[in-house]
This record gives sequence, C-alpha cells and structure tokens, in this order.
Amino acid sequence: MTQKTIQGNADLAKQIRLRRSELGLTIEEAASRAGVGTKTWCRYEAGESIRSDKCKGVCKALNWLSLPGQEAGTPTEFSLEEYKDHEAWSRFLEDEFGTRAALSFAIGSDLLLDHLQEDMDELAAMPAGSHIGQLEISFIDGFLPRQFLMHYTYEFLYRMKCSLYSMRTRAQSGLPLRAHSVAEELLVTFCEQEASALIELSGKFYEIGDETSGDWIFDLFGDSDLLQFLYSGMYLEPDHPYHLSHWYEPQFYME
Repeated sequence: MTQKTIQGNADLAKQIRLRRSELGLTIEEAASRAGVGTKTWCRYEAGESIRSDKCKGVCKALNWLSLPGQEAGTPTEFSLEEYKDHEAWSRFLEDEFGTRAALSFAIGSDLLLDHLQEDMDELAAMPAGSHIGQLEISFIDGFLPRQFLMHYTYEFLYRMKCSLYSMRTRAQSGLPLRAHSVAEELLVTFCEQEASALIELSGKFYEIGDETSGDWIFDLFGDSDLLQFLYSGMYLEPDHPYHLSHWYEPQFYME
C-alpha cells in the first residue's frame, strides 16, 4: 500500500531548519528524536515530502503540535476568556502566579491526558511489562527522567493519568494547586511544556501580557530540586526522596 505523504516545500523546509536551530539540535539529534535516519531528516530540510506516519515524530522532535500549514483539526486558536471557564482553570494559579500559569495548566493538562492515553493504547497492545522506551514514537518519553525508563509501563502511565485528573479536580474546586509530591511536580512541569508549544503557535502572547516564561513552576515548587535531581545526570539511590519509589509520597507543603 502506498504511504500518504505531506507535500514538502521550501517554506516548510525553512521552518524545520529554523526550529531545529532554535532548539539547539543537531541534525543527528533531531533525527533521533523523530525516529528517522539523518539522511531522511536532511531530505525534510531540503524540502522533500514527509510520510504521514513520520509527521508525529517530526513534530515531537521540534516540539510542535502539528506541521506548519497542517494545523487543521488542532486547537491552535483559543480565546483566553473562554479558557477561564475551562474545567481545569485554576483561580489559585491565576491569582498567585499569573494568567500564564493558569492557562498553561488548563491547556497542558488537556494535551497531556491525550498523549498519556495514546501511549497507554499502544502499550495495551504489547506484552505485559512493556515500557514507553519500546514505542516507536512517544510524546511522553522525552519528558520523563531516563534513569527509570524501564518502569514507565501501562500501569505507571495509568497512575499518572489518575493523578492528573485529581489535580484538575482541585483546580476546578478552587483549591490551592500545590504540588505535594514529585509526581505532581512532574505533571505540572509537563503541562507547562505541553502548553508552551500551543501558546507559541497561537501567537496570542499579547492576551497574557508579558507572562511568557515558564519559570512560574519553580515559584510554585519553591525550588528547582526537580531539575537538579532528575535532569542533571545524577544517579539516585532508592532512599533519595526523588527516586521513583517515592514519587507519590506526600512530601511538600504538607502543613
């Protein structure tokens, strides 16, 4: 069967090159993140067509929700006022950390739930114990710390999904959306990362003023321990509070 393709062109090729450069990625790194060979990636940057089954990988590599010009069906347009009625809008985040924080959690949690479900659907069709590192393409594996890769199974993602729903319920109820565990710190961080691409694509920075930075998450956490312990190449022993075995233990803001 002939594979469907997205017609390449000079403008798309230029945007792919610029985005890769903006993210500081080499061709080899971008190709690896996309799950394609370096020669294939070079063809994309030369304006050749992209197979439809490879588009998700290209978008993952470049932190895009969709290829430029292919946004139909993706929610790149939104009204800030309408989002304030979203079920996951947090008045606490808005009041304490600004509109960008509340918007990021509302948008990002929607996107994260979709991506978690996509990976869960694929893992459900694989042998028990399979993990996201075995998936051809996953939007989630690029977020999670590499030390525990083989533990990111269907059950692990299911628990993350349940925790995210719980946080959305707290947001809707107007309760303080503090991150009480490492898992909740991770979920808030993922939501910010997921939302940043959509906010960028929408071009609606003007609606949220100058709040274009994702640094609000560290103001929420009160520190940057998450980055220091999980994303700096450290090896964590089982007794370390940021080790996977402690991710769901209430540790922060418990007074």
